[in-house]
This record gives sequence, C-alpha cells and structure tokens, in this order.
Amino acid sequence: MSIVKINVLQVPAEQREVLEKRFASRAGSVENSDGFEWFELLRPVEGTDQYLVYTRWRSEADFQAWMEGPMKAAHQRGGDGSPQQKPAASGSTLWSFEVVQQAAPKTADGN
Repeated sequence: MSIVKINVLQVPAEQREVLEKRFASRAGSVENSDGFEWFELLRPVEGTDQYLVYTRWRSEADFQAWMEGPMKAAHQRGGDGSPQQKPAASGSTLWSFEVVQQAAPKTADGN
C-alpha cells in the first residue's frame, strides 16, 4: 500500500495568501515525480493557523528520491527559478503514515 506524508505548516494570517500563491506557482512540480500519487494543500477553516500539505506516494523510497531531488532544488531557489524567498510558514512538522485501508465512492451502477 501507499504512504502518506503530511507537512503541517504554521502560517501566520498575514502570510496565508503568500503561501497559497507560492504553491500555485509550483503547480506541476511534483506531479511528474516517480511514485507520486496525490497532492492537496489544505487551508484551515477555524481554530488553527496550520495548513496541511498532503502528499501520497507509492513508497518511502519514491518520497525520499523526490525530497533529495526536485523538492530540494525547488527550496534552494524560488519555485519559479528566482532566488530563494523568506518562508511563508513560521514552522513545520512532517507526519508519516502507511495506508492500511482505503475506500472510493461507489459509482451509480453499484461498482
């Protein structure tokens, strides 16, 4: 089964728009990575300043290869190739999970 990585980002209110724009400008940078399965940027609705960056990978090795290659390169410069910018997040924590069960919606024909 797949693995899930959730990066928990502490983002002050005045940096939310900056963070979201930076992620939007990097659209496509992870999708072509070997073993990549899914990405979501989750904005907090209430009660927290934590954004969640959800990625799903075929294996830990695929995630590590992305971390050491494309992700590392992107963070050493701006996502658009410009010089590195001040981080929008004031802190981060990486959570790791193995997928042990999953379900998808049933289709109209019952499958």
